[in-house]
Amino acid sequence: MDVIYEDNHIIVVNKTSSEIVQGDKTGDIPLSESLKLWLKEKYGKPGNVFIGVAHRLDRPVSGIVVFAKTSKALTRLNNMFRDGEVRKTYWAIVKSCPEEKEATLTHYLIRNEKQNKSIAYESMKPKSKEATLSYKVIAQSNNYYLLEVDLKTGRHHQIRCQLAKIGSPIKGDLKYGFNRSNPDGGISLHARCISFVHPVSKKIINITAPVPENNLWKAFENIIEKQE
Repeated sequence: MDVIYEDNHIIVVNKTSSEIVQGDKTGDIPLSESLKLWLKEKYGKPGNVFIGVAHRLDRPVSGIVVFAKTSKALTRLNNMFRDGEVRKTYWAIVKSCPEEKEATLTHYLIRNEKQNKSIAYESMKPKSKEATLSYKVIAQSNNYYLLEVDLKTGRHHQIRCQLAKIGSPIKGDLKYGFNRSNPDGGISLHARCISFVHPVSKKIINITAPVPENNLWKAFENIIEKQE
């Protein structure tokens, strides 16, 4: 369990690309349940441990997931995520560099439940939802580019779908057009940073998740650290 922040009301985990946040039809043990067991053991708690899921990450995505340890914190976090009061920054590795090195994208997404996939359109369609993000290319290696993505809305597979729409599918993301899977079965999309007002103390919380233990990710992280 890679816990990167914890207090009496919230706990933040750096999720791997193989973990699921909540239970699904696979029957695999979700991160929410693993976290309950971890807390129970760490603090020797009798009875049930409360863990509330405030938001989700797709299974193949790594990075920051925020959980609530109290019902008060969960209610407030749910409202904050719903109302767009939480700033989320992602890192994405792509092979095809976008035409523009920095841009804001707005598309209209329709979710296909059967395929568990979203389709992006340039104009509004019936049952579509507006999706907006900003990105910029912040580093490059011999074969890949690192994009920093500022998510403005929280739609199904939004980053994956919108980057694929402009011809830059995320490394390893077969569902959205990348030609080869990653060895771990995940995709090269990482929830890197999150910023929000603490639901109880009202302090500003800024959290950064270390990148996965992977040579390409580590190379990009080193490039960014040297730039800073």
